[in-house]
Amino acid sequence: MKNLESMEQFEQLKDQGKTIFMFSAGWCPDCRVIEPILPEIEAKFNEYTFVHIDRDDYIDLCQQLDVFGIPSFIAFEDGNELGRFVSKDRKTQEEIEQFIKGLK
Repeated sequence: MKNLESMEQFEQLKDQGKTIFMFSAGWCPDCRVIEPILPEIEAKFNEYTFVHIDRDDYIDLCQQLDVFGIPSFIAFEDGNELGRFVSKDRKTQEEIEQFIKGLK
């Protein structure tokens, strides 16, 4: 999973193709718990580009998108929001995969 490097990159990724943004932070224990399963999820849903956004580096973006809990996921396709799995709750692999399957 690549890391977001700029707001310009966010806008470009959001507007082109299918992208799932994962919001997280280094201090978030629930985010660390799901890290080992993320490569498998990315492999299963390779039609999406997965991008990690560090909440602390992009707090304004989080506020703009109403991301007030992490880990959280927001999916876009060609500029349109497909869905969001946003909460402060710990997420399981099954819950994340169900969210992505529900986007199609």
